[in-house]
Amino acid sequence: MSAHTSVSRQYEYGAGVLTSSPAPFHYVAQTGLDRLFKINHFLIQAFRRSISDIKDNLTGSYMFMLTDVNGVLMSMDYSLDLESKVKESPIRPGLIFTAQSCGVNAISITMEDHKPVFLLPEQHESPFFQSWHCYAVPLYMGSQHFGYLDVSTINADMQRELIAIAKLIPAYMQNSYQVQQVAKLEEQPHVEFTNRQLTVLEMISRGYTVKAIALQLKIKECTVNHHKKVIFNKLGVQSSTEAVSVASRLSYL
Repeated sequence: MSAHTSVSRQYEYGAGVLTSSPAPFHYVAQTGLDRLFKINHFLIQAFRRSISDIKDNLTGSYMFMLTDVNGVLMSMDYSLDLESKVKESPIRPGLIFTAQSCGVNAISITMEDHKPVFLLPEQHESPFFQSWHCYAVPLYMGSQHFGYLDVSTINADMQRELIAIAKLIPAYMQNSYQVQQVAKLEEQPHVEFTNRQLTVLEMISRGYTVKAIALQLKIKECTVNHHKKVIFNKLGVQSSTEAVSVASRLSYL
């Protein structure tokens, strides 16, 4: 997914802009952010649990950040010695880490290249980030892409340590996420789908857009959206990603 596509999606949720800096920073509006928190609830919990298990063993300065697939900051954690620095920065939940919003940064490059990247302070475009050493990686749960992880420090001596930790965190998160999903599935009642709903669900899992599904099935897009709404309600989810994940675990896919 390109950074241009990602940043354009902020307008689905509404966005605010911080213009006091040399380059404006874009944020998802609070109502949209609350919706994203709900959609990414399990991912955020997995991130927080994983960071909690790791950070107690760190002695230097660090910051961990989790974004969704569009680069929107969902959660963060940092060492106490960085509190004032972070509060003086534009970094807060809802910040969109695309190059258009923040200038070139580790997350924006990872979003473009779909692979881990390490960025030195001087390689950041925004002066707000030019004291940070950042390592960012895409996050996957199985084959599903869920977001991005960034591990940063202002201490050059901690580079190798944090990069090593960043490579371990996704595995911790995947385990925590799966534990939560299993617990949810144990409480999930049996779900009945019609043949048409199963067909739509399968096409969603294969990455078909609403328009493509409508064309393939020779039905209206509003009908596809109705099927999606019914499917989401039956599975107790709020996004296609969640629907595919839950349906797979329930053996519907």
